[in-house]
Amino acid sequence: MARTDNYLIQARQAKACFLTYDARELAKKLNAKLDDGYLYATLFRQEYRISRETGDLTRLKNGAWVDGNSYEEVMTLLDLVCDSREDRFVSGRWKDMQSFGHQFHQSLLESPRDPWAETFQNDLPGFRRGCLALGGRPLPFGDAAYAIEVFDGLPIALQLWLGDEEFPPNLRFLWDENAQMYLRYETMFFARSLLLNRISEGMNP
Repeated sequence: MARTDNYLIQARQAKACFLTYDARELAKKLNAKLDDGYLYATLFRQEYRISRETGDLTRLKNGAWVDGNSYEEVMTLLDLVCDSREDRFVSGRWKDMQSFGHQFHQSLLESPRDPWAETFQNDLPGFRRGCLALGGRPLPFGDAAYAIEVFDGLPIALQLWLGDEEFPPNLRFLWDENAQMYLRYETMFFARSLLLNRISEGMNP
């Protein structure tokens, strides 16, 4: 219960922080649509709107606005909107995700068994569908790899390496070298989690 409460507290803090910013300046920085009630942004090809009164998120799904306040959505999008640099740009060069963090972060990305990699290996056509549904661009490395836009041109690359009798399947994540002009290293984990769920949603034909 305490862990869930901590998530709620952090999400509330992120929304409260958003409300301290000048929405007009954010819209100018992002070249984003702004009206009296909302600031609009796109995350993983889905349009979001952020309430200028509460900081709450809604996303457009099948022509209707639905709740977009999952912990990963709030923490990822509000970090990108509020803290991305005005002079941000994509370098076009990939960098392994763990290379952005400190040594103690590496254990968060290393596991002898990856349930997501196993799920994707067991339904490789579904994995490809899920990536393509997010506008994924096939890449020529890994057994199946795609570059997917996160926000404002910033890509993340997802590599699936299939397992065999000796080695389990493995997922590797790469970001553009300038990713930290857009978001903090800790936020990359929220974005990664959100991406995996979005791919899973798109796996069914």
